[in-house]
Amino acid sequence: MPRRHDEPARPGPPAAFTVEYDGAPLPALPGQSVAAALWAAGVLAWRTTREGGRPRGAFCGIGVCFDCLITINDRPNQRACLVPARAGDRIASQEGTGRGR
Repeated sequence: MPRRHDEPARPGPPAAFTVEYDGAPLPALPGQSVAAALWAAGVLAWRTTREGGRPRGAFCGIGVCFDCLITINDRPNQRACLVPARAGDRIASQEGTGRGR
């Protein structure tokens, strides 16, 4: 339906951009945290625990519990629920402490 000339223009949805998650492209929106972008793509777990290798993802969503730790741009132990997704980010799932063996 065409817009009437006497109606103000309304902005459209924000433009999506791409981040890389474990080597694959993943869409994200401005203002989304890394955890929100992962959730939107159906990724619920992106870290394993040091003891037992149990899967973890976002739990509290406010940066208190540290379950959502992830590696972003080669920096391990970033809280995915607090870090905003940025175009071109390289995001990688994390094993344990994220510091290698």
